[in-house]
Amino acid sequence: MTAAALNPADIVQGQLDAYNAQDLDAFCAFYADDAVLAGYGGAVTAQGLAAIRERHAKLFAEFPQNKAELKNRIVVGSNVIDHEFVTRSPGGETFDVAPIYTLAGGKIARVDFVK
Repeated sequence: MTAAALNPADIVQGQLDAYNAQDLDAFCAFYADDAVLAGYGGAVTAQGLAAIRERHAKLFAEFPQNKAELKNRIVVGSNVIDHEFVTRSPGGETFDVAPIYTLAGGKIARVDFVK
């Protein structure tokens, strides 16, 4: 099944699974070439697939046991809002985050992170 044939929840779940597996190629496959990552109501932190790839390669190298546990998901049209609990490493830093995914053309076009 191609990404374009998946519904928004399936696309977001696929990228979350790839994130947790630290499979950079699979993770990036869910993002549009011109995708944007940003803080909620704030500054853009990564623009374009190359920047997203670079950011996550560094994250995966720095935190090889990093995991995001899905606590709740809301789907409204082509938007998906997750509540995730992130653990950087066993006994390490933890935090809650609410990424708001905007999808277009079967890919993630933008993610706004509420922390």
